[in-house]
This record gives sequence, structure tokens and C-alpha cells, in this order.
Amino acid sequence: MKSPFTFIHTAPKIWTGKQPAIFLIHGMGSHEGDLPQLVREFEDSHHIFSLRGPIEFDPGYAFFTNEEEGKPIRVVFDEVLSYIKSFIHEAIIEYELDESRIDVLGFSQGAVLAQSLALTMGKEIRGVVALSGYMPTFVKEEYKKLSVEHLKIFISHGDYDYIIPPHWGVQSKDYFESLGADVTFKTYGDGQGVTPENLQDLVAFLKGLA
Repeated sequence: MKSPFTFIHTAPKIWTGKQPAIFLIHGMGSHEGDLPQLVREFEDSHHIFSLRGPIEFDPGYAFFTNEEEGKPIRVVFDEVLSYIKSFIHEAIIEYELDESRIDVLGFSQGAVLAQSLALTMGKEIRGVVALSGYMPTFVKEEYKKLSVEHLKIFISHGDYDYIIPPHWGVQSKDYFESLGADVTFKTYGDGQGVTPENLQDLVAFLKGLA
């Protein structure tokens, strides 16, 4: 891989030719070792790629920076989104992935990027899990968007998330539904995190994509 990203790759334990892949994008201040635990049940059947954000952000890393919460710095966001698209394209070729079964899971700012990838990559993305995220206004209003009528997306949010307000998750749900996507929306009695129930639901969602 010629990608600028540091990443963890787990190959399927059971080889059956071209196989599906899940791409993981962590939240601000985290790292590439954070999210793989959420998709352990797919280690036998899927390629799993967990990317590290390129920006140092104590105590870990970030994919982009903000003017304020909910307003990513556009030039940084545009660049990293482009790099992630290129990473996915390159991984499909190098690891002989099943290009019809590409899924993305993101948490917090990773969820922001995951939803933006779905809008801009169209049918290249089959399913998205967006945990505690939102859609930037400039992505909805200014980006060139492809159809998401094929897309299945799981959006979840904590009722007590004081970093990214819960109603931003509702706005994402409404937006994707308005575009014709198949949306599963769940809320949980938590802050910004992944409860056991949330984990159970997202795993069930991913299994339903198979």
C-alpha cells in the first residue's frame, strides 16, 4: 500500500476468494487500535482495515480539525476524505476485495467521515455504521453527491452526548432518509460511547448486510 495512513489490517481466517471488507475510522484523540474490538465477530469472514488519523491529537490522533464542534476546517477535511477514498480503492485492488461488499464503520469524527464517504462514493460503499456523528453543512450543500438509494446505514447516538448533540444524529437520519437510503436509527442512555446494547445492534446490522 502506498497510502500515507498508518493502519492495522486483519485478513479473514477462512479464505473463500474475494471477500468483504470493513474499514474502521476512529474518533478524535483515539487510534487505530480502538475500534477493531467492535467487529471481532467478522474476523473469520472479512478483511478489516483500521486507519490511524494523520494528525497528532493528545492522547492519540485525529483525522481532521475543527473551527468549532460541528464545523470541520474545510481544507483539512477535503484532503483527508480524498485520502481515505484512495485508500479504499487501493485496498480493493491490492487485497482482491469483493468490491460489492465494502462497509465503513466510524465513531464520532470517524462517523462524520463514514457518512461523507457514503455520499461521495455512491455504490462503492454498501453499508455504513455511524456512531455518534453528524453531517457537516458543507458536505450536504456543496459536495457532489452520488445516489445512496442502495445504501444501508446504521446511525446511533447517546442521549446524553454533550460533545456531539443527539439531535445532530436525528438530522443525519432525516437527511439520509430524504435521499432514499435504508436507515436504522437507534439511541441509547449513554454519553459518547458504545454501550453493550449498541454493540449488539451494530453487529446485528453488519450481519444483516451479508
